[in-house]
Amino acid sequence: MSLRRFKLAVALAASVAAASSVSTGALAQEKVLRIGMTASDIPTTTGMPNNGFEGMRFLGFPAFEGLILFDLSKSDQVATLRPGLAEKWEQAPDDKKTWIFTLRKGVKFHDGTDFNADAVIWNLERIFNKDSPQFEAAATGIMRSRVPILASYKKIDDYTVALTTTTVASYFPWMVPYMLNTSPASWDKAGKDWAKVGMLPAAGTGPFKISKVVPRQSVTMVRNDEYWDPARKPKVDSVVLLPIPEANTRLAALRSGRVDWIEVPPPDGIPSLKQAGYVISTNSYPHVWPWFYNMAAKNSPLADVRVRQALNYCIDRNAIVSLLNGTAEPSVGWLKPNDPAFGKPENRYTFDPAKGKKLLAEAGFTPQKPLSFKVMISTSGSGQMLPLPMNEALQENLKQACGVDIQVEAVEWQVLLNAGRAVPDSPSLNGAMALNVSSPSSDVGMMFRYFAAANSSPTGSNFQQWNDEKFETALKTLAEATDEATIQKYFALAHERLVDNPPWLYIVHDLNPRAFSKNVQGFVPAQSWFVDLTLVSLK
Repeated sequence: MSLRRFKLAVALAASVAAASSVSTGALAQEKVLRIGMTASDIPTTTGMPNNGFEGMRFLGFPAFEGLILFDLSKSDQVATLRPGLAEKWEQAPDDKKTWIFTLRKGVKFHDGTDFNADAVIWNLERIFNKDSPQFEAAATGIMRSRVPILASYKKIDDYTVALTTTTVASYFPWMVPYMLNTSPASWDKAGKDWAKVGMLPAAGTGPFKISKVVPRQSVTMVRNDEYWDPARKPKVDSVVLLPIPEANTRLAALRSGRVDWIEVPPPDGIPSLKQAGYVISTNSYPHVWPWFYNMAAKNSPLADVRVRQALNYCIDRNAIVSLLNGTAEPSVGWLKPNDPAFGKPENRYTFDPAKGKKLLAEAGFTPQKPLSFKVMISTSGSGQMLPLPMNEALQENLKQACGVDIQVEAVEWQVLLNAGRAVPDSPSLNGAMALNVSSPSSDVGMMFRYFAAANSSPTGSNFQQWNDEKFETALKTLAEATDEATIQKYFALAHERLVDNPPWLYIVHDLNPRAFSKNVQGFVPAQSWFVDLTLVSLK
């Protein structure tokens, strides 16, 4: 073990021990839920967390909210939308680009100040107006990438706001939950310094409020007894969040009783956890674990569609599923094959090395001139599953099956996320021709975010700068549609192009494994990247 890794392990052990040092008597009086995250650091606590969707899962939606929320109360369907800080929303009758939101009255931030239209506009200015006094540079890239089509906004009255998009988009409501609201008074109280806001900590409107932040060690949230929705008040007194990026360290923390819940238990530890009485939760959810092709870089071998298709035929997805002890399923497209919007693409990817090698040869890559490129991966992170062993397996698989030489460069999760917003030949990529970044695949708005030509890097999440005319036509048609049948028809046509002209190497879909102490009750494995902590109790 390197000195750096040893110091990190010692620091993590100390942080877990510190968070679990509450006396037995105190724990008997208070219901404290302790969660081991995969992140290597605590997500930021200003009201727009970093660390990807794991940051949103634990330090986004529980404490801060959007005008629209996700319904995370069911496990038998992909999470839908429900009213949040807005009671209702609708397209303006005279302008399909404009959406009118009627805000919920009587909501207060955790600091006791009122939530209203002025607070909404203040928060939008914080992200979308670089000249506003409250502009938060560290948060703007995160939120803008998730809501890339917001053009303007205005207050109509104290409890009504209008949001206007750059283009007509039937899927815009699916982007609205990611626009979180924090208290303007928090910023004033911190001397108008966002770094200090995060340590106050910041005030949201959610069912939990952040009470204590220990940099690089833990964050504590307590129940918000004044939450605006009485039916959703938390059942635990507090939640302690701990960054534990190494899977076996998370496992040890659970076994020792230092935490009650861990994200992504190591697959080889699952059978023994079950035998010891721990609860393992898995469920299908909209998650893809791919490689993003850097197809627009100068002299990129991935510019040729035959190469991109070949790699999709060269990988043994079932072997990766076996490596993960069944906690994943093969991915042969952005959506799952049983999704109504999967469509009928010409290519149905299987493990077919002969077909893969034939396509590579047609593109000029042979045993005498093998395909070779670098992939940038993370050591851990939100939705990243077990990136080191999985990528090592893919590296060996591609070499043995199709003679492809893969070099792997591992970086920290936030570094990889930043690379995903870089231009194709950016020095920050260090020559990487692919990025291993997990992705949500929940709705058309997310499809637009990752694949629309208008969203190409560096302005959006289309890292590969993929541009497919048939895809663009289908996306435009469904964006302007108002009936569900038309939307679904063109959603499927758009997805067919993602399979036949692949901008990604589709590897597996995660099944969202978590492990709990048997004291954890009421957890609902929503088909979402997010969870409803208000449903969880401790016995």
